[in-house]
Amino acid sequence: MKLRVLMIGAFCGALLAVILMSDRLGIVQGQQRKTPGEGFAVFPGVKGGQDPFGPYDPVQNWPKPLASSAPDHAGWTWSQATDVFPESPNRVIVAQKGELPVLPTGPQGRGGPPTTWLPQLGPGVRYPVGIGVPLREAASATPSSGRANATGTNGRPGVDWRWEHVMVVFDQNGNMIEDWRQYDNIWGRPHDVEISPYDPQKHIWVVDADNHFVTKFTNDGKTRVLTLGTPGEPGDDDTHFRRPTFMAFMDANTWYLADGYDNTRVIKYDMAGKKLMQWGQAGTPPNEKRPGYFNSVHGIAVDPTTRRVYINDRNNGRLQVFDENGKFLDQWDFGPRPPMNIHSIYMGNDHKLWAADQGGNKMLGYDAEGHFLYAWGTYGTCQGCIWGVHGFATDQEGNLYTAEVRSGRVQKFRPRQGANPELLMGKPWKGVW
Repeated sequence: MKLRVLMIGAFCGALLAVILMSDRLGIVQGQQRKTPGEGFAVFPGVKGGQDPFGPYDPVQNWPKPLASSAPDHAGWTWSQATDVFPESPNRVIVAQKGELPVLPTGPQGRGGPPTTWLPQLGPGVRYPVGIGVPLREAASATPSSGRANATGTNGRPGVDWRWEHVMVVFDQNGNMIEDWRQYDNIWGRPHDVEISPYDPQKHIWVVDADNHFVTKFTNDGKTRVLTLGTPGEPGDDDTHFRRPTFMAFMDANTWYLADGYDNTRVIKYDMAGKKLMQWGQAGTPPNEKRPGYFNSVHGIAVDPTTRRVYINDRNNGRLQVFDENGKFLDQWDFGPRPPMNIHSIYMGNDHKLWAADQGGNKMLGYDAEGHFLYAWGTYGTCQGCIWGVHGFATDQEGNLYTAEVRSGRVQKFRPRQGANPELLMGKPWKGVW
């Protein structure tokens, strides 16, 4: 009997030692190696390969070239894309900064001009730098509001850029099906596009950062039904914004605005545009730690089930969490800055928060408490590579759309067949449509 007890005790002791050793080696609950390669791989157990596009496949040739939908715009392409909102897989709304000339084709058919050495800039300097390196940075290629300055240093209108097709809509195949060109002259830089999931009429809201206003359209874009802020006039009172950035809907009655680049506040509204409250003060970048202090309020997401509001405090490299009335609850940082530079954030119906990191050219996933879950992204201009994701969202089928300010394009990503669903971004919150 004693021998049996001793054997059982020895076995339990050995088992405890294995558990402790496994824990020390980082094999923790949820990450046990049940099959080779299991862990953070999209396809556990697959030999070779990697996850350059995470759990997605980039949809090739989406959207179609501008000239295929607008033949009179041959020689022109899309410019800086600031945001994208898929009302459905077959109606995807995009905000961008007009058009840029198509780059000429250089040696070996690659985009761009032939190699030019530039010794006046420094020894060994040439342009283009090399294959795989972007040739043009779209973010600074088109001036806000489509206005040339007096010195001409921001380019020549009609030659270096065009302030046209600022708001466009694509179908599921990437064809431009709507052109809101009638509104081109009101925009400074449309920064965010949203539709409340709780609005049966599907009004379209646009936040314009550089002209300091928020406006609301009927779903067909034909009628402008509400404008908040004073277009063209920055300020910090109840009738002015100072470069607002993003908005988010909590429910059928309330929404939040991040205001924004230059102001340092979050404003809560009802659906009629009545201001309910605000919070936030100017902090001291780059390492402000005090709750409720911001420097560049550049991203907002909500969880309508927990009533939490997530704020990207961009220039302080952190995310702050509040309740629906601005009470501070939590915060976490996104890593060292530089290289990290978080722009927008998104939370879908799986309660996971995703962040677009322009510095690392990654999409970063966290749980609702800030624990890091997964990251993916490959720098470049290939289809599926990312450079400067500024806005992103998913549709009801789980397709992901990204708007890139650096490369100057939107992209569509389709979930890879058989990919681990835990690594996909959540679908939109369910509402009335």
